[in-house]
Amino acid sequence: MPDVERLEGVERLEGVGSGFAATRDGIDTMLRDRGLRRTSPELTGESLLRGAHASAALAGSGSSLDEVRAGDGDATAQAALRVSVELLGLVPVFSRTPLQALARLHALAAAGSVPDDRVGRPRDADAARRLRAVADLLDDDRPALLTAALVHGELATGELFGSSDGLVARAAERLVLVGSGVDTKSLVVPEAGHLALRPAYESNLRAYAHGGRPGLQAWLLYCVEAYTAGAEASPVRGA
Repeated sequence: MPDVERLEGVERLEGVGSGFAATRDGIDTMLRDRGLRRTSPELTGESLLRGAHASAALAGSGSSLDEVRAGDGDATAQAALRVSVELLGLVPVFSRTPLQALARLHALAAAGSVPDDRVGRPRDADAARRLRAVADLLDDDRPALLTAALVHGELATGELFGSSDGLVARAAERLVLVGSGVDTKSLVVPEAGHLALRPAYESNLRAYAHGGRPGLQAWLLYCVEAYTAGAEASPVRGA
């Protein structure tokens, strides 16, 4: 399970609170000045498509964005695309019953790659307990960006489903951003931020998993940078 003592006061770690506050301000400014006045379903769709491509690439896909856009990507890209198509419809489910939403994310991501009786199910009893603890993170009184980073870290490093965990983690991260009101139209592309910083993404996930409190701090400071990169990757930048 997430270590309660390890997560206690994480927002007070050096650079974390101020970093996430500055990133939230930057996202708010971008959405207000360049997004909200001309938001369209097409822009949201493009953001989700870019996110699916980036998340698939991080999971090992070799498909290009154009191939994903055309629906011609490899199996991993197809899985990420299935997740992206249903993602916004899961926002109210995630707010009410997050475990149900996480199970659905895994069902979408892992369909056809694991036995039917494993789809949407935690790996074992310990993983089920850890998933409940991840859901509890959503009720904590922390900044939404910080919560998104913690949910991502727990799901990605805990391998709680035992397959497609990275796809699920990155989708859940976006659900936190949408459901919390940070990015209600899902115009930020956090997955693209992680892809742009891939070596740091992978090394800091390892630090989160094995580096104790310093590793947790390193992951959170990395996420500050990644979310800024995700805002830069938003399709509203070119609108």
